[in-house]
Amino acid sequence: MYRLIACDLDETLLTTEKKISSKNIAAVKKARQKGVHFVPATGRGFVSIQNTLEKLELLDKKNEYVISFNGGAITENKENLLIDSNLMSFQLIKKLFQVGTKYSVCIHIYTLNKLYVYLLNDPEEEYLNRTMRYKQLNTPSIDFLQQAPLTKILFMNLEKSYLEQIERSLAPDLKSKVDISYSSNRYIEFNPKGVNKGAALLKLASFLKIAPEETIAIGDNSNDATMLLAAGLGVSVQNGIREIKASADYICENNHDQDAVAEVIEKFVL
Repeated sequence: MYRLIACDLDETLLTTEKKISSKNIAAVKKARQKGVHFVPATGRGFVSIQNTLEKLELLDKKNEYVISFNGGAITENKENLLIDSNLMSFQLIKKLFQVGTKYSVCIHIYTLNKLYVYLLNDPEEEYLNRTMRYKQLNTPSIDFLQQAPLTKILFMNLEKSYLEQIERSLAPDLKSKVDISYSSNRYIEFNPKGVNKGAALLKLASFLKIAPEETIAIGDNSNDATMLLAAGLGVSVQNGIREIKASADYICENNHDQDAVAEVIEKFVL
């Protein structure tokens, strides 16, 4: 029996229009009625997904949880209580920020509660305005964040090949200190080494006294790969990238616009 479902949001639970279908909402509700934890597992911060939690009837709920920042934090939904966090040092964030400024990419810097964006471009502004609040930076300096609880940094560009070029250019010493993943076909994301959705899933499962084989993970992109491998059942939605489909135990017939999450819940939980 599966007791915990960890589910990516963008391009997995959420449609192209950043909505949750009524069928997915109903399936999540039925799973929860059977005692199954439904845990959003996102690269975003937990503060930015409160609307999603409300639609899932998970907002401010005790004994319900969120994995955020690609595993950088685990929170209980009741008052957003921080259960676990893996912060990134200012020195490491600053080095990556300096790399990003050389490549003129849009840069996101995340604290536990806020998102700062440098070199915001039109496509990213349109995208972010649909998903989360942010503060725009106008100068290439993040020294004011030296004492902030930093969680991750990412670069945005609509050409994934350009982001891959940046990854190849990283100095080995710098690259050895981070976990690198890609998401939404527009981001390269950097977390502290060993911090990822898979590690967070296992940590949360242990906290809840749930065995790894009693968990399901659903995702679509490379920042979900560790989660699919850690779970008892790893699932790729139909729109998942090749890497995710290759590591999945089950590939959905449906994509994120066709109630893929409901398909998983109906087939393996209900």
